[in-house]
Amino acid sequence: MRQDIVFLEKFYATRLGQAAQLLMFERVADLWPDCEGLSVLGMGYGIPLLSGFAATARTCVAAVPEGVGQVRWKPTDRGIASVMTEEDHLPFADGSFDRIILLHGVEEAESPRAVLREAWRLLSPEGRILIAVANRKGLWSLAEGTPFGHGRPWTRRQLIRYLTDHLFQVTASTSAVHVPPVNFSLFTAGAHAWERAGELITPGLGGVVLVEAIKHQYVKPGGSATAPTADALPGRKGVATLPRNKA
Repeated sequence: MRQDIVFLEKFYATRLGQAAQLLMFERVADLWPDCEGLSVLGMGYGIPLLSGFAATARTCVAAVPEGVGQVRWKPTDRGIASVMTEEDHLPFADGSFDRIILLHGVEEAESPRAVLREAWRLLSPEGRILIAVANRKGLWSLAEGTPFGHGRPWTRRQLIRYLTDHLFQVTASTSAVHVPPVNFSLFTAGAHAWERAGELITPGLGGVVLVEAIKHQYVKPGGSATAPTADALPGRKGVATLPRNKA
């Protein structure tokens, strides 16, 4: 059973939800610093990460699964179109999008395989997908008061293997959101300090696993490979940067 849209909206309106949104978006922005002129799709509940691209992307669409309730748009959501649809059968043509963000779309899916196959269909050739899931090794997967405490959590290795089995080549992976899942200002106000400490001390135990992959039309037998861990950007340790020369 999927989380209700009211629960998701309420969480991302809290200080803890806003901190998690910011920390995740900073990782996405490191990978995709410029989506100007591109078409971007959010699957699952991708609105928290789509909002940063709405002003520059050619099109920005949030596809929300049926059954979670009606999305209530706020002024800051302008520029994002929305559609209620089946999670594995979206009303768009093949290759319609250059970028796809999949947030809260895999953990509770009836068939993660079908969701990923649909994402592959919708991506343009060599298009890129960014998947964010609850980290099985992190504290957030145990916090039922947050969206990451529901459904099936994943490890980074599990998600990488699953993607490479579905005609994607993984290009970067990391974990994020090291702040404890407690809605106290003592923690949320210092979210970046928690993030830096987590990257240094427990780099694989962030609450969220993020993996970027490229759509490929064909994969050679046995061609799937373990994703290279991305190099750090100057000034921010442990941040995933796409190793283009290794793609």
